[in-house]
Amino acid sequence: MAIKDIINDTKSRMAKTAQSLRDELAQIRAGVANAGLLNGVMVDYYGAPTPLNQIASITIPEARMLMVTPYDKTALDDIDRALQQADLGVSPTNDGDKIRIVIPALTKERREELTKVVGKDLEQAKVATRHIRRDANDAIKKAEKNNEITEDDRREYEDEIQKLTDQAIANLEEIADTKDQEIREH
Repeated sequence: MAIKDIINDTKSRMAKTAQSLRDELAQIRAGVANAGLLNGVMVDYYGAPTPLNQIASITIPEARMLMVTPYDKTALDDIDRALQQADLGVSPTNDGDKIRIVIPALTKERREELTKVVGKDLEQAKVATRHIRRDANDAIKKAEKNNEITEDDRREYEDEIQKLTDQAIANLEEIADTKDQEIREH
């Protein structure tokens, strides 16, 4: 594998790790309405499990409310049932036309729990990033062993990978800090 391919693969994998952390944190209810809260909800629609966002529009009419409007009104009861079973910690209200989900304010204890969850998710993402760095460094050492690059080149590429890792970890910390602030403020 060419060195540029190794570096590009490393950048790509680190970006995917950051996106994975964003997706994971989006599912944490922080006391404000966030459509990401419903990302994992699957609705039994005509016998097939279907993601909620494919059969209904999800809007945020107020800071603490989500509104789910099905494209097909006959799916309303199925959507309601799926939301009840999703165990989101909120209770949906079906008015016969749409479903409203009011997001309650967080207690101090719940905020602390969520902050710990964010920290745990951040640490997992950092570990994944370090594994990516290790894989890249192993590939570079293999290239040196096969006489594809010199020892000086290997050091230079390892430094470049370390810089990528430092940037990726700083990015992950920024993502987690943003979610932490969201949890503490609302």
